[in-house]
Amino acid sequence: MRELPLDARVYIAGHTGLVGSAIVRTLTSRGYRNLLTASREQLDLRDQAAVNYWFRANRPEYVFLVAGTVGGIWANSTRPAEFIYDNLLIHATVVHAAHLYPVKKLLYLGSSCIYPRECPQPIREEYLLTGALEPTNEPYAIAKIAGIKLCQAYRRQYGSRFISAMPTNLYGPEDNFDLQSSHVLAALIRRFHEAKVAGQREVVVWGTGTPYREFLHVDDLARACVFLMERYDAEMHINIGTGEDVTIAYLADLVRQIVHEAATVVFDPTKPDGMPRKRLDVSRLHALGWRHSIDLRQGIEQTYRWFVERGAAARGMGGVKP
Repeated sequence: MRELPLDARVYIAGHTGLVGSAIVRTLTSRGYRNLLTASREQLDLRDQAAVNYWFRANRPEYVFLVAGTVGGIWANSTRPAEFIYDNLLIHATVVHAAHLYPVKKLLYLGSSCIYPRECPQPIREEYLLTGALEPTNEPYAIAKIAGIKLCQAYRRQYGSRFISAMPTNLYGPEDNFDLQSSHVLAALIRRFHEAKVAGQREVVVWGTGTPYREFLHVDDLARACVFLMERYDAEMHINIGTGEDVTIAYLADLVRQIVHEAATVVFDPTKPDGMPRKRLDVSRLHALGWRHSIDLRQGIEQTYRWFVERGAAARGMGGVKP
């Protein structure tokens, strides 16, 4: 019997977001027919009583906990209280309800920002809590660390089969392209697209361009999450990524080539860089038999096509063909 039967009642908490929508796509394509979802209007995941009621009424058997308040450096820097408050509550209410109305298994998705700012590279799972966090996203990181410890505590006290996975930087369809709250790759795609539409030749990119970052397409992440739900059951959180990283300067030039080849990249060193390097050690995941399948150029090209066809059109930014 497979760990995640096709007729299982599977709840995707955060189904409209970047990760949640990818998990829904993946499960649907594989023939899962009892997917449970609830919009923010239907269910406030910060309300324990409401979450308990929903679990009691719907009785999910498996839970992908991928909901949360997320954003890039600017959003983390200007909304720290919102980031820590929302995420602490969302993790706590869903995990506790999954215990009260026992699910067979829950996967909690964190973030690679949980690791110390000055971390040995590549970053192994055991480096958690070995140093100070990156100041620009510390409140968010603390909430994510609390989520890991929450799952571990419920495993130890109640024997709950709650597991945690930490993905690297993500991108893909349904990403947030708002310049005030998006992550770096989505922001770059939008900046270059708007410059192309406006006929501008210079695109300003935050920071020095020297930090290294690793990027994983969200469809690869979704496949990894399903893989782990089926095959992983340990207390230690596990990294999900490609094991490969590039500089922000390289990334910006790659986006330039794909979106607006005639443009010139100009870096603004007065803006923060964030962590100098953040590449995950994914040897534990590779040992289980999973590897990513979408390379960075292919993934950016696909994401830009989606942005032009869906994202840019919805925001009235022009439908310049990729």
